Amino acid sequence: QVSSKQRDSSCREKHVVLLSPVGKIEISGCETGLHEIKLPKLSVLPSGAESLATCEVCEGAEEMPEPLEQCTAWLRAYFCEPATMKNLPVPAFHHPVFQQDSFTRQVLWTLLNDVKFGEAVSYKDLADLAGNSRAARAVGGAMRSNPIPIIIPCHRVICSSGKTGNYGGGHLLKEWLLSHEKLQKEKLA
Repeated sequence: QVSSKQRDSSCREKHVVLLSPVGKIEISGCETGLHEIKLPKLSVLPSGAESLATCEVCEGAEEMPEPLEQCTAWLRAYFCEPATMKNLPVPAFHHPVFQQDSFTRQVLWTLLNDVKFGEAVSYKDLADLAGNSRAARAVGGAMRSNPIPIIIPCHRVICSSGKTGNYGGGHLLKEWLLSHEKLQKEKLA
């Protein structure tokens, strides 16, 4: 995979770090699209996360390719002004998982397009939506390989029992994101 990246000379990866209410989020991408969003691993949630409504780029702000600018704008809206999100474009993605047709890609697109802010869906329901009702386990696998968390909201996928289930950013972060969305959705209602 690395060698194909080097050959694709149009792909010059840039990195930016966003200081968010949940800690530092690392974003990488190129002119073509986002490569990855890395979430902080939290052992404790930042206290007073609600009052900390800042969301600033703290590294890599100079010469950001458009997808990274769009991504930081989108995340800033997500954390600080969810009402404005509907007016913002979702940045393009440039990660191998989106280049080939696969069930994982199908699941990630479905999640991005069909599961809205403040909603949650079970692994089984998401499998249904993506066109294969028996593939709940494969949905779990797709969530694990999601390179663009938060924008592709794998934190909104929960167990049918109502339990939160696993999350790449950890259990605390998943709970925080879900309660953040719930609170904000009530404010917008």
